[in-house]
Amino acid sequence: MSTPKATTLFQDRSLGEVVEELTEEIRELYMADEVPWVVGYSGGKDSTAVLQLVWLALKDLPNERRKKPVHVISTDTLVENPVVAAWVAQSLDTMGMAAQDQQLPIESHKLTPDLKDTFWVNLIGRGYPAPRPKFRWCTERLKIKPSNAFIRRVVRRHGEAILVLGIRKSESQARARAMARHEKRRVRDRLSPNGKLPNSLVYSPIETWSTEEVWAFLMQYPNPWGHQNKDLLTMYQGASDDSECPLVVDDSTPSCGDSRFGCWTCTLVEQDKSMTAMIRNDDEKRWMRPLLKLRNELDDVSKEGQTRDFRRMNGKVQLFGDRTIPGPYKQSAREDWLRKLLKAQARVRRRAPEQVRNIELISMAELHEIRRIWVFEKHEVEDSLPSIYEEATGEKFPGPPLDEQLVLGAEEIGLLMDACEKDSIHFSMTRELLAIERQYRTMARRAGLFEALERAIKKGYYEDASDAVQFAKKLQDLRDGDPAQMTLDEKTTDAPA
Repeated sequence: MSTPKATTLFQDRSLGEVVEELTEEIRELYMADEVPWVVGYSGGKDSTAVLQLVWLALKDLPNERRKKPVHVISTDTLVENPVVAAWVAQSLDTMGMAAQDQQLPIESHKLTPDLKDTFWVNLIGRGYPAPRPKFRWCTERLKIKPSNAFIRRVVRRHGEAILVLGIRKSESQARARAMARHEKRRVRDRLSPNGKLPNSLVYSPIETWSTEEVWAFLMQYPNPWGHQNKDLLTMYQGASDDSECPLVVDDSTPSCGDSRFGCWTCTLVEQDKSMTAMIRNDDEKRWMRPLLKLRNELDDVSKEGQTRDFRRMNGKVQLFGDRTIPGPYKQSAREDWLRKLLKAQARVRRRAPEQVRNIELISMAELHEIRRIWVFEKHEVEDSLPSIYEEATGEKFPGPPLDEQLVLGAEEIGLLMDACEKDSIHFSMTRELLAIERQYRTMARRAGLFEALERAIKKGYYEDASDAVQFAKKLQDLRDGDPAQMTLDEKTTDAPA
């Protein structure tokens, strides 16, 4: 990517004139009230340009006028492209020190999703299938919720907030339409109401800039907190031609999957072009190959007939024509994803450069939460996670032992499987019934026991997927006819989700 000439941009105005006009506008808006600012920073070109403009504007104010806090937030999904994640982390550290040295009221914050919302807790723990365009469960949990939660905290503390974003109309048609809708209710130029967050406004200083104009600014104005914009350009040159993953605060923001720098696990597009290009263009980044391989396996839908349950998460069956709509990953698939992820982490740690040698693809907190979900929510009482961890890493799992009353040993599991004649559906149902009874055994009040047992029996009601389809069709035909003909058993063993 060549650096564009400023004289051909900004509609024949000079870059200096545009920057001077915008920084003066930013200063006026900053001093107009006591409403704190929240600047969205992803580490990409657009958010860097906006933060630079804010930084330059505040730097020219006298110290006594720099009273209002400016919070810089960056959301780490915990599955970011490792190269970009390292860049952003370093930038935030540099930013914090520079703001302190320059006596600027700028504070940086790295946000992460709640443990229950992380990618691996949901995919490996709960069994959510890899995200698809029609089931994009990741964006809300990983990006929108952490940033919106921070903004809401600022609003609760101060009553209002102004969100400063590097959104541009030329990013996408959807973005342009969304910005046009909000323009009708604008408070002033480039200051619009936030449709999702009450008592907050969105300020978009570079909304009319083109990609070339963004780069012209970044290449001709040094980064004021000491990070090198030429290194940012080099990072872009090493990947694809799309834009970076923006800070996401609503569902009109372009998906990370449609942009250059997003999650390395993203399956919303056919190919991770950025990581593929990085590996191809730079021998020093070949250590990321295990990540790309695992991502491509997650994206492979051809095996989902074997890896996903024919029942939905609640144990019921839903039809689409003559087929069941597949549900979560089976236990065997979730165990396999965990095994592959831990092995990929071990390989990366052996091959990666020193600065990323201790990379953590999945945290110990996530592993503990996955183990809890498997044993206590899914009643997989064989407690397989510690042995998978030891097999994949060669190290003993550092978690405490679980309550022996809630876990079955290998011999007991074998006996139970034999008693169920190797029938996996009825084995799972019987195992769940035993686990439920054990959980309720020590309770003073056992309210809810029979309902829990009934749900487990309904889930294991079928012989196999074919039997589930036939049963669901029967119920569907009865509903289409005379519901009064349904027997009590058929009504209470309702199949559709």
